[in-house]
Amino acid sequence: MNAQDSPTPNTPATPTVTVIVIGYDDAAHVRDAVRSALAQGPGVREVIAVDDCSTDGSGDLLDTLAAHEPRLSVVHRETNSGGCGTPRNDGIARASSSYVMFLDSDDVLPPGAVDALLAAAVRHDAQVTAGLCVRRELPSGHETPWQPELYAKASVVRHPARRPRLVHDTLCVNKLYRTDFLRAHAIRFPDGRFVYEDFVFTARVLAAAPRMALTPDRVYVWHVRRAAEKLSLSLDRSGIDNWQARLDAHRASVSILLDASQKRLARAARSYFLDHSLRMYARELDLRGPAYRTEWWTRTRAYLESFDTADFEAAPAPGRVVGRLILASPAPRDLPRLKEVAARPARLLPPYARAPDGTPVWSPDLPQVSLEHLLHRPMDLLPVAVDGELRPSARGTRLKLLLHELYGRVADAGPRTVDVELVERRRGSVLQRRTAAFTALSEDEMWVATALLDLSALGRPGTCDIRLRLHFADGGHRDATAHAVHGPGLLRRVAVPSRRHGLLLAQPYATHSGALALRTAPGLRGAVSVVRRRAARLFH
Repeated sequence: MNAQDSPTPNTPATPTVTVIVIGYDDAAHVRDAVRSALAQGPGVREVIAVDDCSTDGSGDLLDTLAAHEPRLSVVHRETNSGGCGTPRNDGIARASSSYVMFLDSDDVLPPGAVDALLAAAVRHDAQVTAGLCVRRELPSGHETPWQPELYAKASVVRHPARRPRLVHDTLCVNKLYRTDFLRAHAIRFPDGRFVYEDFVFTARVLAAAPRMALTPDRVYVWHVRRAAEKLSLSLDRSGIDNWQARLDAHRASVSILLDASQKRLARAARSYFLDHSLRMYARELDLRGPAYRTEWWTRTRAYLESFDTADFEAAPAPGRVVGRLILASPAPRDLPRLKEVAARPARLLPPYARAPDGTPVWSPDLPQVSLEHLLHRPMDLLPVAVDGELRPSARGTRLKLLLHELYGRVADAGPRTVDVELVERRRGSVLQRRTAAFTALSEDEMWVATALLDLSALGRPGTCDIRLRLHFADGGHRDATAHAVHGPGLLRRVAVPSRRHGLLLAQPYATHSGALALRTAPGLRGAVSVVRRRAARLFH
């Protein structure tokens, strides 16, 4: 079937689902995606696979599958659209079921996804039904739920404005849409090369004020392949065009909501931009070159000028501070400190300046960037700074933590102890736990704690994050990470004994957001490779 064909829809009396699978040059994964849709059972009346003029044999592969599966039809686009929107629109035009949902060629639907969504949609007469999406990192398999707060329990939302947090979930793939609802409101994706097409589509859906049902069931598995030779359009954030595409999509989404008089949703979208998109890109700024930083700062500043005071006040404090700093300075500045504020959890590194009236501010020359909220913020949200020094050695590994004062708040709370967890990044499992007591260094307004880690007991090599929970005398606590301190003897590889591997190479390092983390590699083979790399660097 060619994309220009247009059959007459034939909606059956029994509610069923059309799954629209889109793909381009993804022969390695599209088979798994289609099979995961077909495996959903009789609730799926048809699967429409739209091949966006692939050159790797994806189209032929889909035709072979369709020859043996009557529920599968294939649409071969004659030209590549350049994005995800147009192929999905092709699928919507051909859908003959009561409901439609979308699936990307490199993702899968978990078993029971369609049944869970369809049951909730029918039970609550919902025009849009949404469920939990999980991001699965490959090849590790570690899963992170996407927007879990929205899907903690089943609920019905009679109007999106009653649940402004709905704008946080900009995905289109974890939702079931009534076909007649999309057609009645002419809701489609932006055509052509439009990177963040989900943003605009979701805004159009919310602007139409659908009755929505939310279910805690897992309904979509989003595969994240960061090591892929070709990153997905949204994961490739290295160029300024990606940021501009995000700005354009967000601006269009807010405009759609405002045109529909959905002011609460528009405000929620802007505050989420400050807390999510702005923080994510800001903590990567020092990975980019000077030209990118300047251009990013200029374009971001211009966009933020369209926000009003209420948009900023509605946002969580770290994103609010990042945005106000960008507005206050015509050129990029304080990027290392900015990166730490943008981290999750946020860390505010010294110096801690005050305005002449004593109000906490970002710096003496930028008193308009007020930090007065820090005087009243709950302890569990305070962006305390903890410097971390990890010193692996054959005699044992010491983690030294230095907690900074923050406008008198830390001393008032009374630091007592810190729980340290060594967490395997790939699986999220806790490998070691330690607790250490803080001791005051009164002359420096700091507190120090030292924990002893046993790297020789680590079973699997890989990357570990270091997570902290600070406990205070007033009963409060703060979850934090440590700022990686640079200096002589720090952040260098060290060979340590290993009970399992004989020898383990331990490498403390700073993450993109400046947090202290640890990489390990096993055995003599790892040591030889390190020696070779060092020799090569010396040679060059």
